[in-house]
Amino acid sequence: MYNFIAKKIGDTRCLWLIKEIIKSSYENIIYQDLLTVRYAGIPIGNLTSQLFANIYLNELDKFVKHKLCKRYYVRYMDDFLILGDDKKSLHLVMEQIRVFLWDILRLTMHPKKATVFPAEQSINFLGYRVFRRHRLLRKSTVKRFVRRTKRNEQLLEKGQIDEECRDAALRSWIAYAEHGNSWRLREKLEQELGVILNDVHPDVLPV
Repeated sequence: MYNFIAKKIGDTRCLWLIKEIIKSSYENIIYQDLLTVRYAGIPIGNLTSQLFANIYLNELDKFVKHKLCKRYYVRYMDDFLILGDDKKSLHLVMEQIRVFLWDILRLTMHPKKATVFPAEQSINFLGYRVFRRHRLLRKSTVKRFVRRTKRNEQLLEKGQIDEECRDAALRSWIAYAEHGNSWRLREKLEQELGVILNDVHPDVLPV
């Protein structure tokens, strides 16, 4: 991570600070031998970690676009997908990426989530199930929201949080939900949870 940044930044004081941030949280031992012990991991809570993740995986972007020459490639943080029209070639691409990630970046792909599948089944990406003409919210994300909202209502009743804190959590989820075709879902959750989740016009493509 530090070496990638040092290629672009020359200020020694800035680089010193960046190195301190990077090495501030070693979480896992990757491997060790008689001479070296190499660690990995950056603190998820640091604001710099999201930026660092994008910088680090920029190497993957360049590999996929310039070496593999894949046109339909999308990445957000550590979540990425490639669209193609040949199953066999996509399996080959996945294996090439797997090798690159380990050899160059010392990263591994998720053993269950990294797979090749027909796009007609929908694409599970960034918290949505993406279809050709609409997007649905992922069920697991909705379940977490329901649990969190019920807990926040309990905390509100006990005086452990205020309405502003509760409303901020609701607004955050509504902003996410509005990017999917979720009008009817939010209508249902309003009745179940007793909170206001629909304050805009229905989706153009309701489901």
